[in-house]
Amino acid sequence: MDLTPEERRRIYEEEKARIDARQKIEREKLAELGSTSTGLSPNIAGLLCYVGGWISGVVLLVLEQRNRFVRFHAIQSIIAFGTITVAGVLLGLIPVVGVAFSSIIGIAGFIVWIIMIVKASSGEWYKLPGAGDAAEKIVASSGVTGGSTESPSSEPGAESESAVPTPPPTADLGKRIEHRVETHFRSRSGRMVASAFAVAWSIVLLIFFNFFNQYVAYYHSETVGGVTIWTRYPFFTEDVNLWLPILTAALVVGIIGHTILIVRDRYLLREAIQIVINAFALWTVATLLSIFPFDFSVIPNPTAVDATLLGVRVFLILLSVGIGIAILVSVIKLIVNVVRGTASYEEHI
Repeated sequence: MDLTPEERRRIYEEEKARIDARQKIEREKLAELGSTSTGLSPNIAGLLCYVGGWISGVVLLVLEQRNRFVRFHAIQSIIAFGTITVAGVLLGLIPVVGVAFSSIIGIAGFIVWIIMIVKASSGEWYKLPGAGDAAEKIVASSGVTGGSTESPSSEPGAESESAVPTPPPTADLGKRIEHRVETHFRSRSGRMVASAFAVAWSIVLLIFFNFFNQYVAYYHSETVGGVTIWTRYPFFTEDVNLWLPILTAALVVGIIGHTILIVRDRYLLREAIQIVINAFALWTVATLLSIFPFDFSVIPNPTAVDATLLGVRVFLILLSVGIGIAILVSVIKLIVNVVRGTASYEEHI
């Protein structure tokens, strides 16, 4: 439907006002965080606290002597990633399963790393459990007064990250624009965190199925001379090697897709990438169902064997159907949005 010149002008003015309001909010937010000893913007300095893990945390803690926000993130980075590094090294020394445990710790650390980079770069006093409490107490006792005095627990809206208060119906245009911009920022942060989790989870699956799939097994214990010996009977057969390249391709596509979305957050781009990711997921599940590289006969109970066999097949069928429906819905939704000209998240707020 063609728009009248008046409607076009009104839309242009609203978009311009929204952009101006967004820029004003960003400037005010940075101003509240105060100046830094390094001359960097507080959110950039906060981001750098996590880029190199606990090492960059130590560097920023030494360089930054007056900004509470930066020092908080520097100390939290030292505590959190220092603990993760020590735990990974110690767990790696455990025989047999040490490598697996160390890998899990590494993946968990990667997830935390992505989250904290996103939070610090957006100027948030985001407090990790344990490490955040300790960092907050250290900053409070250090006597540094520069920058914002708000702590993670006192930050406005900290009680519910996703909850954005709805302005009253009588609010003026400025309030409505501010509300929509704030909603957009919170939603974008949530989408980035979700994509970061998707990347981390894909990496976990990629490592596990390519290097540790033999641990998907039936475990039988036997005590000989007071010593308990565990015997592992893997569920996967050699045919799993026919399926692994497809799984790997799907996971790599997911990692690349969500990485793109973290860097460039666009509505139509996200919809299109999600369709591609789901298509690869459907291919992976359908191929697994077709090859079915499982041997459940290692389970000693025949009834359990039949139940497991049936359960896995039913689960894979339902999963395939669910992904197929999701793809169909996403395609229809994408077509409708393209026809309507919906190209931004704000139009859904």
